Amino acid sequence: MNAVPFLSIKAWFAAIALCWLPVTALCQTVSHSVVTGPETGTHIEIGEDLSRYVAQPTGISLRALASKGSVENIQRLRYEPGVRLALVQSDVYRAYTNLMNSGNAAAGKLIQPLRVVVPLFDEEIHVVVRADSTLVNLRDIRGKRINIGPLGSGTAMTATTLYQIMFGEPIPDHLISTDSNEIALGKLANDSGPEVVFVVSGQPVGLFTNIKPSVEQYFKLLRFDGSNPIEQPALYVYQSARIERKSYPNWVAEDLPALSTKTLLVTYDYNTSETRKMLVRLAQSLCIQFQTLQLEGHPKWKQVRLDQPPLGRGWQYYAPTKNALDQCIAENAGAVPMHATCSRDEAALGFCSRRP
Repeated sequence: MNAVPFLSIKAWFAAIALCWLPVTALCQTVSHSVVTGPETGTHIEIGEDLSRYVAQPTGISLRALASKGSVENIQRLRYEPGVRLALVQSDVYRAYTNLMNSGNAAAGKLIQPLRVVVPLFDEEIHVVVRADSTLVNLRDIRGKRINIGPLGSGTAMTATTLYQIMFGEPIPDHLISTDSNEIALGKLANDSGPEVVFVVSGQPVGLFTNIKPSVEQYFKLLRFDGSNPIEQPALYVYQSARIERKSYPNWVAEDLPALSTKTLLVTYDYNTSETRKMLVRLAQSLCIQFQTLQLEGHPKWKQVRLDQPPLGRGWQYYAPTKNALDQCIAENAGAVPMHATCSRDEAALGFCSRRP
């Protein structure tokens, strides 16, 4: 991963000067929102970090709103007044494209104007079955009873999209259940419901970290086999990943090959001057405050890259914010590399850059 340098001292003081006078139009408070995810999940904390560390220094009022997940977020980004940003999973583009290709024109109208501000972090796809199940690989889930999670959630979208990619058909309705993770795993353990439970979240997932050492007698995870012709097409949408033993030492005996989806911070392809200016200000502040986010924000910020790596198929960056971040990176290419012992005072004064 390439290092993205921190802001120079000169640029840092220039940023402070932008909001030195409260009467300036640039720093007038305007209310906007970012839709995130469930109230107890990682996404809402990322949204709150954006509000606290990125928006507030610019005078922008950015509220972090809880939601069920990606599907709901896209709807709210399109139709809810004031919502200008959303956290969505990268596979949402494929899900909506599939729907559009099946004749739903509204799906295309929703997904095509979406633009990425910055990719955030990976979420691993945990596919759980009973420990005594004969299922071993992802391809073995065909025709099984599957809990996809609540409708409107990112997990439900991922489960249905992955099944469609592998088998060329949707999950039959009579095989689907939509319980929460906790309820579905309870039913799985008692052999009273689903045969497969999808859990899509960045490892280590809190649901699994407190598992007792004897849990291996109840559950196991399925493996992804990228060499298999049924599973290999999933790599057009998802990334190869590993569920690591260190994430679940009381459960997983060895690292397991898996898939992951990327969480993206997205907006719409807005062309109004005021909205563009607001989003550019946020992008500039994201660059300025990135060191603080990594030091004081959620640990997942350490996975974020501001150098805007290639996106998955169908996605595009939002040009105004991309240009702002590109300019920030170019202007500070000579910053001193950050060391693990870099203090917060050093970071605040621009003496540290981000690690690769």
